[in-house]
Amino acid sequence: MIKELEMAEICSLLRTAKNIAIVGLSSDAGKISRKIAGILVSNNYRVAGINPAAPSIPGIPVYKTLSEIPFEVDIINVFRKPEHISEIIPEVIKLHPRCLWLQEGIRNDEAVLPAYNEGISIIQNKCIWIYLNHCLSMN
Repeated sequence: MIKELEMAEICSLLRTAKNIAIVGLSSDAGKISRKIAGILVSNNYRVAGINPAAPSIPGIPVYKTLSEIPFEVDIINVFRKPEHISEIIPEVIKLHPRCLWLQEGIRNDEAVLPAYNEGISIIQNKCIWIYLNHCLSMN
């Protein structure tokens, strides 16, 4: 069974993390993944987008795969359908971030289990934006 992080642990993670990769970052500025990327950047996180089409997004470097990111990643935040999560797990394990975070509406216990077994914290079905707002308001 996967033990997810408690609120205090999530806040500690968000306060200490510096680099966040967003898998499924949209080239459409109106999509939630783009809005959240902008919020993370405005809160001084270094954000890298992952999109196989590799669109150019002002202020955010975009890569085709997680393996192309040239810096250490603390959190991998995922905007992909649950059935596609298993596709990224080998790269997640290779990068070994502190946390694999699946956005609200996304959960796949079976797919994330190998990452969890490698010591990567798992957060599923939670919006990073909501938790960031909550944790920042506690300061």
